[in-house]
Amino acid sequence: MPLTNYVSVATLKLCTAALGVFLCFFAFGVLQERVTRRTYGGEEEGTEPEKFEYFQALVGFLCLFYYLCAQVGHLAAREKKDTSRKLLYLIAAIAYLSAMLCSNMALKWVAYPIQVVAKSAKPIPTIILTALIGKRKYTWKKYLFVFIIVIGVALFIYEGKKDKGVKEKVWYGELLLLASLLLDGLCGGFEERIRKESSPAPFSMMLMMNGLSATILIVATFATGEATHFIGFVSRHPEVLQHLALMALAGGLGQVCIFYMVSHFGPLPCSIVTTTRKFFTVMFSVIFFQNPLAIHQWIGTVFVFGGLFGDMFFNKKPKREEVQALPTTDPDTDKTNNVPLATPESPFSDDEKKEEKTEEKV
Repeated sequence: MPLTNYVSVATLKLCTAALGVFLCFFAFGVLQERVTRRTYGGEEEGTEPEKFEYFQALVGFLCLFYYLCAQVGHLAAREKKDTSRKLLYLIAAIAYLSAMLCSNMALKWVAYPIQVVAKSAKPIPTIILTALIGKRKYTWKKYLFVFIIVIGVALFIYEGKKDKGVKEKVWYGELLLLASLLLDGLCGGFEERIRKESSPAPFSMMLMMNGLSATILIVATFATGEATHFIGFVSRHPEVLQHLALMALAGGLGQVCIFYMVSHFGPLPCSIVTTTRKFFTVMFSVIFFQNPLAIHQWIGTVFVFGGLFGDMFFNKKPKREEVQALPTTDPDTDKTNNVPLATPESPFSDDEKKEEKTEEKV
């Protein structure tokens, strides 16, 4: 008998999209950890193992692929021309790509679970900077759950287990993650301001953000000479190109699944799926990549994800406004992980109706 006799078509679509989010971002996380934390080569006699350290090339590659995905979606949806101020996009793009660089570079010094949990605290700087820059208002419940997340992150980071041989650089990873969070919040604030001024179509924002970021990073990669070293690394270890391509494909397909979920089922189911996915990503990394956590870190993890889930359910509104923006980033580093506060990948997606009748242009 057909499966639809037991389960509704809508439920099947939701489960399929949720499975797509899990599989795509799970693959992205595994590949990201493989590229940034493992070594290449060294199997043959007389050769030394090398680590991948070309993060401008990595982030530029991802942004370029996301730009191409957004271009296809933009043309397929026949979206109107984006009239947003390019200066705002430029500032947001610089913050966006810088946040991605910092979160990827942090993996040189911190374990992957620490990066995932720390990046889950993105609502902290996001609500602060969107309130200051985007002039957005939030309820006391949001601030309460943010405080719970702060406690969780503090417990998780405190005396966290560090990799061997990097004791003298003990705070490098944490500082990079802190910088990434602040830049995420800055980007979210300017994206909120863009939406208030011109309400760009979903793929238009993704197109501009990733197009500008890819352009800046490609120029920077050649200007700093990293392109030459990256090409040399790829020639010695061609398998890294395959890993990068699969990372980009997994991230791109994951964003499509996220957009499909929020468009058809709303931001709450999507937020539940993406947050749950992050938790299982941490579990997988702990079990299969030997990244053990101390007891206080597990308690911190419960606080972080408890705060995220609490905000989803206690700040849920019966009505939701139409989705205005598509996630502009990868899952954790977020995959995103820099996602506008009002989009599903952000754990603090705001389902509230706009209380102000009109918005003044600043």
